[in-house]
Amino acid sequence: MSLVELIAQADERGLAASGLASLDRCLPLLGGDDELLRPLWASLADGSDWGSGLEKARDALGSARPDAEGGTDEAGRLARRMLDAAPAERGADAVRVWADACSVASLRIHRLLDPAAEDACGDDGLDAGRAGNTGDLPPLVAAELRRQVTVLELLAEHGPQGLRRALDVSVEGRRVLRAVVSRRARGTALPGG
Repeated sequence: MSLVELIAQADERGLAASGLASLDRCLPLLGGDDELLRPLWASLADGSDWGSGLEKARDALGSARPDAEGGTDEAGRLARRMLDAAPAERGADAVRVWADACSVASLRIHRLLDPAAEDACGDDGLDAGRAGNTGDLPPLVAAELRRQVTVLELLAEHGPQGLRRALDVSVEGRRVLRAVVSRRARGTALPGG
C-alpha cells in the first residue's frame, strides 16, 4: 500500500504516531534533546491527553531557532512548522491533516539534506513517491519514505503495541539525520553519495 493510502486508512492513534514520528526524526534540526518528545509518545501509548506534553516541547524549543549552518535553515523552518502545527487535541480530522503535512515536510527536509538529490526530485517527485512510485527518489528521501510507511504499517497491524517499534524506527531515522546534518556542517559529503 502507498503512503497516501496508509494515511487515508489510518486511525487517530496511527495518524498521531505518524506525524509525531516524522517530527521526532527531524528533532536534530531544532536542537532538541532526544527525550523531548517522549511524553507525547507515552500519551499515545496510554491514550492520555498530549496537550501539556506538546506545550512543554514547544516551550523547550521556544527560543531555539533553526541552525543556519550547513544549509539546514530551510529544513529547520520546516521542522519547526511541524511542531507548531501539531494539534492540541488529537481528533482524527486534525491529526490526519497534521500527519499528512508532517509527511510532506519531512520528505522535503530529507530532500534538502540529501547530497544525491537533484533538482528533478521536486515536489512532484515527492508526491509520486508518496503515491507509490519511488524509483526516482534520492537515497535519503527513499529511506525516509520507507520509515513513514513502516510506522503506519506497525500501528495498523499492532495497534498500541506497535508504538515501541515505531519509536525505534524514529530513533534510527533521527540518528541518520543527525549524521547528515553534522557532515553538512563540517562541509563534507556523505561517502558513496
